[in-house]
Amino acid sequence: MKRSNNPAGANPGCTRRKALGLLGGGAALLGAGAASRSAFAQGGDDVLTEALVLRDPDVPAAGNPDGDINIVEWFDYNCPYCRKIAPEIQQVVQDDGKVRLVLKDWPILGEVSKFGARMALAAKYQGKYMAAHEAMIGVSSRLTEPRIRELLAGAGIDMDRLNRDATTNAKAIDTILARNHDQAVAFGFKGTPSFIVGKFRVPGILNMAEFEMVIADARKAKKSN
Repeated sequence: MKRSNNPAGANPGCTRRKALGLLGGGAALLGAGAASRSAFAQGGDDVLTEALVLRDPDVPAAGNPDGDINIVEWFDYNCPYCRKIAPEIQQVVQDDGKVRLVLKDWPILGEVSKFGARMALAAKYQGKYMAAHEAMIGVSSRLTEPRIRELLAGAGIDMDRLNRDATTNAKAIDTILARNHDQAVAFGFKGTPSFIVGKFRVPGILNMAEFEMVIADARKAKKSN
């Protein structure tokens, strides 16, 4: 079983330089090196094209749909660090107002995680992905399948339809999860949570101030391109 990233490096008192030092390769821009595995690919079939990483039509997104910066998060519902950081990410996205948050389910912590991810993506077919996501990411204890069903029902999700949609669309859901996984591996991520902010690779947890720094740098990098 893979373990989620240890957030020990994410210190609320980090200086700007230290925060950028958390970016793997020191604030390295994606696409800066043609041979880099963390660069966006140019081939239409590669999982690392900008279209599939940032604008995959099958992957849910929150925040401003017309935002100028994307934050892409790979997460696991049973990852305690993902749950801990979720309110801070939501606050950053809300306060900024120009960020689009892309949510890539990456269930690497066991079968219950896979079940939760599949249920969340199945809820998309009744327009309830965010309700399912918020219900599961908002708990403080480890999830079980019965607890997931209880949370989803409590979030107003039609459970009979959810079960039907999960079965009918099983292949499509598994394809999304496989693509999310392949991207995370190709970027060199070792656990959850992991992020792309603009074109910066962030393999670990940041606090609100550090996210704001990286978003600002991503905007500067975008203007300079």
